[in-house]
Amino acid sequence: MIRGNIGNDLGSLWQRCKTGLFVCSCLIFGFTPSQAQNLTVGLGSFEDYYRREQLLGKVDSSLSFTIRPLLLPNLLKDTSAQRAITQVFQSKDAIRTIAILPVTWQQQYSSSPFNSRNDGPVIPARGYQSMLSAGVFGQLGPFTVQIRPDFVFAGNDDFLTRANLLGSADLPPRFGDRPYTQLSWGQSSIRLNFDPISVGISNENLWWGPGISNSLLMSNTAPGFKHITLNTSRPVKTPVGSFESQVVAGRLEGSGFNQTLPDDWRYLSGFAFGYQPKWIRGLFLGLTRSFQIYHDDMDGSFGDIFPLLQAFQKANTNEDAKRRDQLTSIFTRWLLPSAKAEVYFEYGLNDHSSNIRDFLMSPEHSRSYIFGMKKVIPYKQRSDEFIQFSAEITRMEQSIDRTIREAGEWYTHSQVLHGYTNRGQVLGAGIGPGGNLQSLNISWVKGLKQIGLELERYEHNGDLATAYGYAPWLDFSLGAVADWTFDKLLINGKLSGIQSMNYQWNDGINRRPKQNVFNVNAQLGIMYSF
Repeated sequence: MIRGNIGNDLGSLWQRCKTGLFVCSCLIFGFTPSQAQNLTVGLGSFEDYYRREQLLGKVDSSLSFTIRPLLLPNLLKDTSAQRAITQVFQSKDAIRTIAILPVTWQQQYSSSPFNSRNDGPVIPARGYQSMLSAGVFGQLGPFTVQIRPDFVFAGNDDFLTRANLLGSADLPPRFGDRPYTQLSWGQSSIRLNFDPISVGISNENLWWGPGISNSLLMSNTAPGFKHITLNTSRPVKTPVGSFESQVVAGRLEGSGFNQTLPDDWRYLSGFAFGYQPKWIRGLFLGLTRSFQIYHDDMDGSFGDIFPLLQAFQKANTNEDAKRRDQLTSIFTRWLLPSAKAEVYFEYGLNDHSSNIRDFLMSPEHSRSYIFGMKKVIPYKQRSDEFIQFSAEITRMEQSIDRTIREAGEWYTHSQVLHGYTNRGQVLGAGIGPGGNLQSLNISWVKGLKQIGLELERYEHNGDLATAYGYAPWLDFSLGAVADWTFDKLLINGKLSGIQSMNYQWNDGINRRPKQNVFNVNAQLGIMYSF
């Protein structure tokens, strides 16, 4: 029987590759030094540093920062800056071939479980939580192996909640009723690199789009998922401009804490495409698209395995009959080195339009968007110190168009019941279905060092509140942020006070007077390079 064979092949291929990871890591001892480590998604201090360095003209201006992870040697034009940053990723005493990756230990305490975003395998949980990650990297010619597992422990303290606060997808408010532990492959991968193309098998987190706080289709809010990837390793320059792209096929898992959902994994296929026109310096244009379908609903056809080139109009695809869900977005980022600034925008749709006329008549149907900017200003005429401003607005709640035609919550679907999730967390924007976020960050920065303040206004699932006539659940937070280096140590910390208004929509769901609650979130991370 053909049905589902491709999905089974993908799963069995990953099982074989897990053994291959160990074998290959043994083979690479004794050969040439590694030169192609990834800047993995989630290393916040480094990602912010490189993006800021691009505003200052020290990173290749053809790199869009909209398809990540990034390849380290392609980043910096300034050799002294490159040496300063890459020594964190590669041991000076490494035995010829092996780069010992930094050990990272991230800890946090949260009195509210509803503020877990862009933290990978860390779960939304109340109380103490810890994540430990370490690994090695090796290279033999075009062949590279990165083994970087992570381990998570969460006290997972009890709290009063309704069964599902964040939408109808697989987003459990609590991951069981006891302490939670999870060991996973983390940011591991094996690749063949033929400049400028890389192909491989990976469990790494992906980030698509220009957003800093949120991304509509791919972020590191959920744990990384097993996938096959074909991507450019650097911008490909042509007579008409530069191109970047990535195509993935992967496997999404359920949380295991929602017994009402099907016991079946989902096949995800997606791509991100970026283009920088030759004639407009610093302008990047892009497109992302992803599909997911339950493994049991696959028929083994080429259209099931590779639906990415199908028409965007529902009238031409019959998507509802295929029980398949699509998300798509377009984005732009404009880099302004002379102003040491950037602006960016992403606009996404949660559903196909029926046809072109339908889209033109109602472009706001099922839409969400992200708009943001960043600027750095020299501090007291010092060449290496700056004041950094960044602001971002994300709106996931439906537009007023819902009064005419209901679009449903982003990341949810009537047939793919798990929604756009992996292991119980959203693959895209961490604010979740119907969420809205406005954030502002002001910091003093010097290299990897940073001291700053972060202000946020977060509305939880405005679609749910509107549908049932609840008053909105709003979080206003003020946080102090710091990153500091001590030789081989990098320490990061964040302390946020969160004033929740009408916590958990108390006036509607629990039928009691509105309840205002003050919550605290504290984070402390340590990274050590050997």
